[in-house]
Amino acid sequence: MRSEYFKLLQWSESNKKNLTKRIDRLKRLKTLDQTINSAHEKAFNEIDCLECANCCKTTGPLVTNSDISRISSKLRVSEREFVSTYLRTDEDGDHVFKGMPCPFLSENNYCAIYEYRPRACRQFPHTNQNGQAEITHLTRKNGRICPAVARIYQIISDLD
Repeated sequence: MRSEYFKLLQWSESNKKNLTKRIDRLKRLKTLDQTINSAHEKAFNEIDCLECANCCKTTGPLVTNSDISRISSKLRVSEREFVSTYLRTDEDGDHVFKGMPCPFLSENNYCAIYEYRPRACRQFPHTNQNGQAEITHLTRKNGRICPAVARIYQIISDLD
């Protein structure tokens, strides 16, 4: 991971108290979605996921039945074989990868199943969608592993 990306993650962690206050203020003003969505666009113009892939290295996505069907078809294996080879059932009864990094992450940080990847991977880090007030806990968690989310927080903290 690039050193500036690591510094963003450190910044996010050391500023979490102020960020929480800022997020709570934006919730009260009912501008949280607009602010985060706008910052998302700016952050992803600056951050290159292929230079990081920390999400793929550290955070296992939820893998739905639709994901299993789509990916196993792409890999030309049965759904049962895909599940037994790559997945385990977590404490909530959900399918997740057996281990991290993701078994489909290549050395150059490309995803071997990118077009077929799980929905959770497609939506990560969830900062370009509405309903941010309901997922602030998730976004805070993602700010510790994703430099783009940390950069979003930095952009938000510079407002006013």
